[in-house]
Amino acid sequence: MNSRLPAEQKPQAGLLGLGFDAHDGHKRLTRGPNFLLAGGSQDTHSRMQETAIKINEQLARKSKDLAEVSVGELRDIVADIER
Repeated sequence: MNSRLPAEQKPQAGLLGLGFDAHDGHKRLTRGPNFLLAGGSQDTHSRMQETAIKINEQLARKSKDLAEVSVGELRDIVADIER
């Protein structure tokens, strides 16, 4: 099996956020350009949304796609957001 991607296929990446603290019976689901957020209380889901949006803003400032950043660089972006 050839591990190379054809030239026209770019690597893809996405963020998945899962919240498990919803006790109000609501089912929350938010999709974005490179993220999917599911579940959580209203507070938790809102926080996941805010974080995903801020990550995308940081990536846009760097003119990068999520698939282009290393795990370490993504970790640094999240750390900057949490400050």
